[in-house]
Amino acid sequence: MTSHPVSPVSEEPLSSVPPIETGSAASAIAFDDVSKVYGHAGNAVHALDRITLHVQPGEFVCLLGASGCGKSTLLNLVAGLDRATTGTVAVEGTTTLMFQESALFPWLTVRGNVDLALKLRKVPKSERRGRVDELLDLVHLREFDTKRPHELSGGMRQRVALARALSQDSDVLLMDEPFGALDAMTRDILHDELEDLWARTEKTVLFVTHNVREAVRLGDRVVLLTSRPGRVAEEFPIAIPRPRRIDSPEVANQAAAITTRLREEVRRHGDS
Repeated sequence: MTSHPVSPVSEEPLSSVPPIETGSAASAIAFDDVSKVYGHAGNAVHALDRITLHVQPGEFVCLLGASGCGKSTLLNLVAGLDRATTGTVAVEGTTTLMFQESALFPWLTVRGNVDLALKLRKVPKSERRGRVDELLDLVHLREFDTKRPHELSGGMRQRVALARALSQDSDVLLMDEPFGALDAMTRDILHDELEDLWARTEKTVLFVTHNVREAVRLGDRVVLLTSRPGRVAEEFPIAIPRPRRIDSPEVANQAAAITTRLREEVRRHGDS
């Protein structure tokens, strides 16, 4: 997989790499027998061990696991910010990576932050204003377009970051705990908005979280990783009809079953 330069904004527009074929259809993201080792010899840390995982176009997949299990490493491999030690990683189309911190430029307005991302893509100035308006409408921030980041709540800053990510017009959206620092009510509102945006844009989403209910609330599928080295411990298809509520009995029951499995994995790691 080709490495890519890092952009000055927190979402990285990355060039396409060849897809891996799965049967008759290409996967949007494909990990095949992927391992990642940091360091050498006695200092080596095995972050990932022989992971095979395919994400289909338009699928919303949540990665779940204890701290240090390699969730963020998987996103970095897809984004081209790191390379697998062994195995192959491929993505169909382009990717954008959104982090937990919004990382907005404090001296720019809401509009300026989103416009800068378009400018870096060399979108003509004549098209940028209308595109920024569309993106701010999508995240319900049009009336705040002249505000600067310090004038916004944490949830609003993450909406700006999401608009900036969408401005890259990438096929795959990689999200690394984007709502982890937010309060429960704000997170719940952003879940609704993200689900709506995902349904409208039909993007493929690979979403990292520590929150089991969040994973069940959002995902078509939840992939549980083992503690280091990260392997696929189990996959949970989520058949609960959308729209979902994070406090619904269906979400709670599914989350409880996954939590039991996660505890087993954490306990196994603690005893090893």
